[in-house]
Order: sequence, then structure tokens, then C-alpha cells
Amino acid sequence: MRPFDFQRPDSLAHAHQLAAPENATAIAGGTNLLDLMKLQVERPERLVDINRLGMTEIADGADGGLRIGALASNTATANHDRVRAEYPVLARAILAGATQQLRNRATTGGNLCQRTRCYYFTNIDQPCNKREPGSGCGAIDGIAHLHAILGTSADCIATYPGDMAVAMSALGATVEIESADGIERSVPVRDFHLLPGDTPWRDNVLETGDIITAVTLPAPVPGKQLYRKVRERSSYAFALVSVAAIVAMEDGAITRADLAFGGIAHKPWYDPRLSELLIGEAPSRALFDKAADVLLEDARGYRENDFKIPLARRTLAAVLAEATETEL
Repeated sequence: MRPFDFQRPDSLAHAHQLAAPENATAIAGGTNLLDLMKLQVERPERLVDINRLGMTEIADGADGGLRIGALASNTATANHDRVRAEYPVLARAILAGATQQLRNRATTGGNLCQRTRCYYFTNIDQPCNKREPGSGCGAIDGIAHLHAILGTSADCIATYPGDMAVAMSALGATVEIESADGIERSVPVRDFHLLPGDTPWRDNVLETGDIITAVTLPAPVPGKQLYRKVRERSSYAFALVSVAAIVAMEDGAITRADLAFGGIAHKPWYDPRLSELLIGEAPSRALFDKAADVLLEDARGYRENDFKIPLARRTLAAVLAEATETEL
């Protein structure tokens, strides 16, 4: 790890000032950033510790929703009474994501900003356009076991590794951001993360000096909430495929189907066409297969991860079958 300047601002305005230079990085729990600094992937000259700025409250939000402060720990969020009772998909996703020790330190804002665990990104001796623009993507012709099958580009096929954001995408959450000049804006979590395109080094919409202040959840909706994570070992592994689902039924037909997917793209994957296809229909294996056809119509494997395409199909069908109590 390289030497760095360490600052603890006493206000959000002070934090913006300290984090504004290109070589400065805000730090909260540090569960991802410190690992990347040890590997020489991240090399900030200044760390701005924002932990003294509050933003830990989880409180009732507007219109019956819930507002989760950016510095609320993952443990606090997953254990919150309203989250467990009204947003169980979020609690389940967080609990599926990491060890208790990591959940105690990881924060809402930091979790959203975690970076890929691609082998080529974390190894500075390998080519990676995300880490070193123009160097190439070693995964495309290399080890691509955990990599994306949707939304890829010729420059990057990395996946977003988180669980929490997948559930927030299904829930339709919103990220609150304050810019370096104090301007506040709200971004739907479904638009917060970016696909690689020809700028794979940009993971999300944050600009230099931006700080996430909170995430807001809309009012809870009726329906069954599920989070299924398929991984190579029983716990504390990144998803091969994950599905967050909120599904409601009435009179034998699907009336709500909000679905988001992890492990298959550079961002939590949300395709509104799935809701349009499923709503108003009686659940069946044929309907679930049709939904998978829509989800995966542009899917592409890279040899080692070809298995993810049929795995995503089976996982989607299993989640929909459980949510609608349908026999497969």
C-alpha cells in the first residue's frame, strides 16, 4: 500500500472540499477500497473519512417509504424492523452477501460503490481496461468463469458483485447524491450503475466530489418477496446468478412482477419487459420459459461462463415458481 494523506472532515461541505481533487477518495467502511489499495489497484493520494458526518439514520420516508442513510451499516439495515417486515428481499440480499464482520463495517453508500472482483482487474500484472484504459480486457480470451453474459462490450465483460443493489433495483429504490457544489439530485438505483460500453472505468454516475447521502425505498407493495443466490459454495461467495423478485397474484393471475438479477452483467440487471410479459398472465412453465427467452435474447457467453445462460433460465423459473406456487 502506498502512503496517503488521511483527513476527517467535520461537515459534508468540508468533505466535498477535501474529496474534490481527482486524487482523493471518500472512505466509509473501507471493506472494498482498502483491499484494492493493498493490491495497488486503487492508489488515492488522499482518503477522506466521512464516518463522522452522521448519515446513519434509518427512518420513515416520504409517502410511506423508508430512507436509509448512506452510512447505515449493512447489519443495521438488514436488522431494521421495517426492512425485515416490509422489504424482506433487501434483508435477505444483504444477509446473503458477506460475513457478519463485513456487514458490521460495510455501509449503504459504500456497498453501492463496490467494484468488480474480476481477476484481471485485481491483478495489476494483467490487462484491464477498467483499471488501465487501453490495455485490453484479459477476460474476453482468458478466465471468464464469473463474468457477464448481458450488457458486455469489446472493452469489458466484468460483473457487478453486490447483492444489496440487486434487491434495491427490484424494489425501485432511489439514490440521493450531493455534488461538490452542494447540489442535491436523486437517481433511480436502476440507473445508478453503468454498463461498460467504451468507458469501462466508470462504474456509476458519480462525478468527482459527489457523495451519496441516502437511499430511499418507495412505500411497500403487496406480494411475495424472494432473493435467490446461486453460488459455488454455500456461503460468502459471489453470485453466479442471483434473482430478487417481488411477485403478487390475484384470482390466479400475476398482478406484479418486479425482477432484478445479479451476477450476469456489469450492473444489477433490470428488464422492464419481463413485468410487461408476466402481468395479467396465469403462471405456467411455458410463461416462465417465455420470460427467460426475453431476458436472455442478447446473452453471450465467453466459453468458461457459457453455463450461466441455462443457469439464469433455470433460476428465473425456480423463483417464479416459488413466488406463484406453481409446480414445474
